[in-house]
Amino acid sequence: QVQLVESGGGLVQPGGSLRLSCAASGGTFSTYTMAWFRQAPGTEREFVAATRRNGASTHYADSVKGRFTISRDNAKNTVYLQMNSLKPEDTAVYYCAADRGIILSSIRVPHQYDYWGQGTQVTVSS
Repeated sequence: QVQLVESGGGLVQPGGSLRLSCAASGGTFSTYTMAWFRQAPGTEREFVAATRRNGASTHYADSVKGRFTISRDNAKNTVYLQMNSLKPEDTAVYYCAADRGIILSSIRVPHQYDYWGQGTQVTVSS
């Protein structure tokens, strides 16, 4: 059983930056695909970014490409999401997710992930 705990959310002005962290425990971290999703009120949970096990590859939603960077530190069992040039439309609860057996074609599908964190709120507003 894998436990995920996100941190780093908060209130930031448009154009600002935040770094989210997700600390994992209870599994062999390096063998898991790790991802970030987000959900704004009244919307579906949407894919933001993912990193395959051992950081072999990274994947981004078009809406965040060039602004967000996902990275992982397998020694610290932690995945990060560096968010730059934030926009009001980035406002959402951000969730960390993990799965060991997910295939590449499903990497953007929320229900394919077995483990989820509790979420951290990101608000972009002046």
